[in-house]
Amino acid sequence: MANRSKGGRGRSRKRRSGATASKPAAGEPSGRRPRPQRRDGAQAPADGYRAPGSVGERPRAPWHPFPLAELSILVGLIAVAVGAARGEAGKTLLLVGVLVVVLGTLDTTIREHLSGYRSHAGLLAAVPTALVRAGIALGLFALGAPRATWVLVPIVLDVPLFSLLLKVLRARFEDARRERVFAGRRY
Repeated sequence: MANRSKGGRGRSRKRRSGATASKPAAGEPSGRRPRPQRRDGAQAPADGYRAPGSVGERPRAPWHPFPLAELSILVGLIAVAVGAARGEAGKTLLLVGVLVVVLGTLDTTIREHLSGYRSHAGLLAAVPTALVRAGIALGLFALGAPRATWVLVPIVLDVPLFSLLLKVLRARFEDARRERVFAGRRY
């Protein structure tokens, strides 16, 4: 509270003009500041926006310019909404909708991850882990195991499997990122 004035507000964070303004770099017209440099040495976009964690251009799908992944996510969301509205009769439509949304999302995330554009290691490690967990739980159910084992036994494999996949996927992303940055490739 020592830094606050009588009005209850702290110090202003507004940039002040004049002496604290940055000077134009050599060769720059006066009044214009140079665009900031990114960690990889490339200049930031002219409008100042840079997607967090991304480098270069977003990788294009083989079916570019048709937005197949985006349309599949939209259709899947509509199917999920209709299936949920139908209640018990819409279970199949609900499951199909979820599957279509997952496939559309995975298409984009796999392409971005493997090209070194943006890391999705956690998501990509979670999907196979969830599938293995579901398979083990269904197997235990089919064998007639008690309900508590459907939950507890797969946990023993979940953590090591997720950790291994995360490590492998991060290493793959770092290789692709290095290749993208140092080779100057723009996908």
